[in-house]
Amino acid sequence: MIKLTFFGTGTSQGIPVIGSKHPVCLSANPKDKRLRTSALISINGKNILIDCGPDFRIQMLNNNCAKIDAILFTHEHNDHVSGLDDVRPLYFLHGDIPIYANKRVIESLKYRFNYIFNKKEKIPGSPNLLINEINDKFNLYENEIIVLNAKHGNLNINGFRIGKIAYYTDVKYIPESEFKKLFGLDVLVINSLRIEEHYSHYNLKNALELIRKIKPKRAYLTHVSHKLGFHDDVQESLPNNVFLAYDGLQIKSN
Repeated sequence: MIKLTFFGTGTSQGIPVIGSKHPVCLSANPKDKRLRTSALISINGKNILIDCGPDFRIQMLNNNCAKIDAILFTHEHNDHVSGLDDVRPLYFLHGDIPIYANKRVIESLKYRFNYIFNKKEKIPGSPNLLINEINDKFNLYENEIIVLNAKHGNLNINGFRIGKIAYYTDVKYIPESEFKKLFGLDVLVINSLRIEEHYSHYNLKNALELIRKIKPKRAYLTHVSHKLGFHDDVQESLPNNVFLAYDGLQIKSN
């Protein structure tokens, strides 16, 4: 059994956006309040985090989670990596934490968090993170992780398939050559930024088109901005097997 918990389902600004008077930002519905996008995969007693953004600390507290066994990174943008320093208490409790990312992302993390990765300048008290470069697929705690390739604007980024769950965020284009990795899914997670077209993210139309092509049993939309609309209104408009994810939502797959 695999459990996926949506730690955050919002865009780089989160919802509500600071200072915004947009009706969705003023909504009292907790499903309209979104932290930056991240997810937790729980399988065979292990917790695998996908992305570690600026809301990581409060996401761990909100979900009563006290252990991370590995971190997978989709790409190096701020809303997906800037919470990395907040793994310190987990390191103090449980020891070294392995991280998995492509070469470009690893180099970006080394530059941004030099005080963690540069052994000559390592600050006492900083976490010890074990670097693992990924390309195609790899094994993690006896689970096969399939690396998915996509583009976020012109940037090559990664999604991940674990069992019958595939997780993407910040996607604008997926090559058809990747579709063979997506057959037989119970769950597809895909970004859906807003109604209007966007240069580097799927909008709702793009996301629904992909879902129709892949034909997962269920699909969940994430990386949502306030411009997509109120959660309940959007959900009513979606096909029966498509759901608008929200922070704290938990889903399962065999």
